[in-house]
Amino acid sequence: MSKLTSQRLVWPFAVLVALLVANLLANHSFLSITLQDGNLFGPLVDILRRAAPIVLVALGMSLVIATRGIDLSVGAVAAISGSWASMHIVSSSDRTSVGVVLVAVVVALVMAVVAGLFNGLLVSVLGIQPIVATLVLMTAGRGLAQVITNEKILYPDNTPGYKLIGGGYLIGVPFSILVAGAIFALTAALTRQTALGTLIESVGVNPEASRLAGIRATRIILVVYVFSGFCAGLAGLMLTSNSTSADPNSIGLFIELDAILAVVIGGTSLTGGRFSLWGTLIGAFIIETMNSFVVIAISPRSTDVFKAGVVVVVCLLQSPKARRWFGGVVRRPTGRRTPPPTVSPTAPDAAPLAVPAISVPAVDGDHTQDLETRTS
Repeated sequence: MSKLTSQRLVWPFAVLVALLVANLLANHSFLSITLQDGNLFGPLVDILRRAAPIVLVALGMSLVIATRGIDLSVGAVAAISGSWASMHIVSSSDRTSVGVVLVAVVVALVMAVVAGLFNGLLVSVLGIQPIVATLVLMTAGRGLAQVITNEKILYPDNTPGYKLIGGGYLIGVPFSILVAGAIFALTAALTRQTALGTLIESVGVNPEASRLAGIRATRIILVVYVFSGFCAGLAGLMLTSNSTSADPNSIGLFIELDAILAVVIGGTSLTGGRFSLWGTLIGAFIIETMNSFVVIAISPRSTDVFKAGVVVVVCLLQSPKARRWFGGVVRRPTGRRTPPPTVSPTAPDAAPLAVPAISVPAVDGDHTQDLETRTS
């Protein structure tokens, strides 16, 4: 049992199950999934669909954090990609054209990759602290998104091809779920079936030692920030496609906090090193399931308190010290303690310990005397 509870993914998974049960108690049709016009509908499907952008951003954030970094600009990068794609579609003469949508998507993703490359160069080449380097684009990115949209809210709502990315269906399943699942599978394959994951973890554990071992940490850091930018850009396309609007002030707002929270809940340490993609996936589902439960059973005033409480519980369950302390409190005996046995002193008539004689040679002129010392 102790071996099972020591696993990093056990407690986040237990919290996810508890939240699902709480949702079921608040809404008895929570687990129901229906098939309408060949497509799947239901609360669980909605949770997976809404969690897809968080999963994408959290995947990139996991690799960045594994290298002792942080990316605060993912929300702004999502705003840039979503705003440019929407602007290109709205300003085109034929919004229904597949070519227009493809150009919008490709250029938006290229912009996101360039943004990630910019962050990576600041961190790996110029040596700027990640929180400061990404804060630059976090601040300037939304301003750039406003410039792209001319400070307007765009509505690419009558574009079927673009609607597919975040709100459409493919083979009966929401397309965003399929995209997020494919990116997750590809990331897991590259980081766990190749040496890339080990290189990322080695850079995060000890950058200097990895450099002396011949690992090019600069390239590794560039790759993870570029990947984080790509995931953020794809998430921005999903968000604007699903909402059928592009508001540069609200696209991806605070999604960086949800991504960091999902990574931490999943068991990845902010100090770098080992990371868990499955833990990140569970963490993203926990966040979206919390949001669903908040809508059903929690008043808006208590939303942040409830979410903070769940996060604290997950972190405490993952802490070995907290589990040992709690286990000690539970197992602490309530009865009177048995006094320790006392050692009786030596009896008066006990025979003294015999000390062996020590022969010491004493020199007196030409004669030698043996001196014998005894203790009675």
